[in-house]
Amino acid sequence: MDKDIVKKDGTSNPNSPVISNPGTPRSDGEQQVRATPPPGPAQQIRLSQQQMIAQQHQLHLQQLSLANQTKYTQLLSVIEEMGRDIRPTYAGSKTSSERLKRGIVHARILVRECLMECERSART
Repeated sequence: MDKDIVKKDGTSNPNSPVISNPGTPRSDGEQQVRATPPPGPAQQIRLSQQQMIAQQHQLHLQQLSLANQTKYTQLLSVIEEMGRDIRPTYAGSKTSSERLKRGIVHARILVRECLMECERSART
């Protein structure tokens, strides 16, 4: 009788499925789903930290792939990345402003290298 559902009149139905854990599949193949509450402040911070780590990892991979590109292509991709940080910088994001500063320094170096390449190719 522990797995049977007991009706109001005291009888049990051995064919009725018993759901001990609402998140597990029932015997008829369906699954009951419990509504999850919205994430709290701690979960939101964790999610934003995970997103930042993923973005940093993606940026690192992009920088590794930049080594195989021409200086001009590298400059274009650095400028594109810098464009993503402009609006958050105006909103007061310190990480975006630091990333933007690093991007500007990197872009200045690439501009100098592009100019040197242009001068070399003009001489030949």
